[in-house]
Amino acid sequence: QVQLVESGGGLVPAGGSLRLSCAASGRTFRDYVMGWFREAPGKEREFVACILWSGRTTYYGDSVKGRFTISRDNAKNTVYLQMSVLKPEDTAVYYCAALERFYSGSTSDKNSYHYWGQGTQVTVSS
Repeated sequence: QVQLVESGGGLVPAGGSLRLSCAASGRTFRDYVMGWFREAPGKEREFVACILWSGRTTYYGDSVKGRFTISRDNAKNTVYLQMSVLKPEDTAVYYCAALERFYSGSTSDKNSYHYWGQGTQVTVSS
């Protein structure tokens, strides 16, 4: 099991940058795939990025490729999302999520993830 707490959200202008953090506690952090999802008002929760156990393999949703970077520090039990060139359409609540290493389904599918944080609001002004 793992508990997740996001931080770092806030208000930023279009074109700006923001770094989100997700602090994890629980059993063997490095055995989990870590993901970021976002949910805008009236829309379904959307895959943003995920990172595998070693930290060397990452995947991104099409809407954020080239702008966002996911990373993890297993020694600190923390996963990060560096967001750059932010757009108003990036406005959403951002959630971190954990997927057990021996999983079924896709790492880009929100239904595959076992644990979720409470979310942090990111608002990008135009």
